[in-house]
Amino acid sequence: MPGRASWGGETAVDWELVAFLVLSVLEVVGSILVVTNKRLVRAAFWLAMTLVTIGGIYLLFGSEFIFLIQILVYAGTVPILFVFGLMLTRTKIMDEPSTEEGT
Repeated sequence: MPGRASWGGETAVDWELVAFLVLSVLEVVGSILVVTNKRLVRAAFWLAMTLVTIGGIYLLFGSEFIFLIQILVYAGTVPILFVFGLMLTRTKIMDEPSTEEGT
């Protein structure tokens, strides 16, 4: 194939393609786990992982600035704000003890 280096009759591995495929699989799996996970904190973790893999794909395409913005803004702040909002709006799980003395 043109454009690929050969050594000893074998074609060299295109590491950029391998990295793209690994990041793509991680992105799809992370996206599925975000939607299907019942625990919201874990869903926020998978969301962060998905956003980091998107940043990795930007880096593979040669867009370092968009990679940096993706990591700082989306992968850093969106899951943190999600968990922070979850902690502030969480209802109490246990009922408060009754004020009656006989029961």
